[in-house]
Amino acid sequence: MLQTGDKVLALSLLEEKFVCNLEKCLGACCVQGDAGAPLLDDELPLLDSIFPVLKPYLRSESVAAIESEGTYVTDESDGEKVTPLLGGKECVYAVFDNGIARCAIEKAWSEGAVPFRKPVSCHLYPVRVKEYESFTAVNYDRWPVCKPAIVNGEKLGVPVFAFCKEGLLRRFGSDYYRELEIAAATFAGGNE
Repeated sequence: MLQTGDKVLALSLLEEKFVCNLEKCLGACCVQGDAGAPLLDDELPLLDSIFPVLKPYLRSESVAAIESEGTYVTDESDGEKVTPLLGGKECVYAVFDNGIARCAIEKAWSEGAVPFRKPVSCHLYPVRVKEYESFTAVNYDRWPVCKPAIVNGEKLGVPVFAFCKEGLLRRFGSDYYRELEIAAATFAGGNE
C-alpha cells in the first residue's frame, strides 16, 4: 500500500498493466455484476437533470426502467447509490453498438448534448474508490471479464493508474496524479 495524504493506494495500480480491449470483452463491465455503478452524491441531481435529454440515446426498456425506478437506486447490500440495472443484468445506461456495450451518457456527452460525461466510478474503472472515516481507499478491482485488458496492458506496458489517468484526474485532481507518477517512477526504479 502507498499512502498519499488521506488516500491509501493499492500498489497493484502501479505494478499491474491494463488497457481496455472492447473488441474482446464487449463492455462486460457495463453488463455483468450484481449492482450498478457506484455514484457520488453530486452525481445524483445531474442524472435527474439530464434524463430528459438522454431518452433518445437510451433503449426503450431502459427509459421505462428509469421512469419506474428512478435515475439511480440504493444498493441493498451496502446502502450506496448506484445506477439501476435492467432485468438484474446490464446498466440501464448501457447501449449496444455492434454487440459492444457502451455508455449512453458518454455518447450524449461526446455529441455535446449533456455536460456530464459519465459516473466517475465508470471513468475510473477498474479502479474502485471506497471512502472510510479517516482515509480513502483506492484499489484495483480485478475481474475475470477484464482478462483481455490485462493482456493488452501488458503488451502495451501501461500500468493501471496510467490507463485510468482521466478518471483519477477528474476524481482527485492533478496534484494527486503527479504524486502517483512520482511514486510509480520511484517504484519502477526500485524494481529494476
